[in-house]
Amino acid sequence: MFADNQPFDACLPRIAKAVRIAGLHDAQVFTRRWIIRDKDPALKALMRCLDKAHSAETSTRALRDLKSALASRGLLPQAGAV
Repeated sequence: MFADNQPFDACLPRIAKAVRIAGLHDAQVFTRRWIIRDKDPALKALMRCLDKAHSAETSTRALRDLKSALASRGLLPQAGAV
């Protein structure tokens, strides 16, 4: 569904400007800010997965889970929209 290891843009709820996520560290910072805005327990579980990612395989899986969570909430901007 999503290309692995490719930077992508993501939006926080109620923020117009997208954020570029280029790697695991960017994803962790973004998710922490997202948790502050939206107290969803599923996001906290996602953050734990991102924090526990210590190999390429688990990092890829955690980033894929983040992209899926963003897509399910309509927070992945359309191509060319940003």
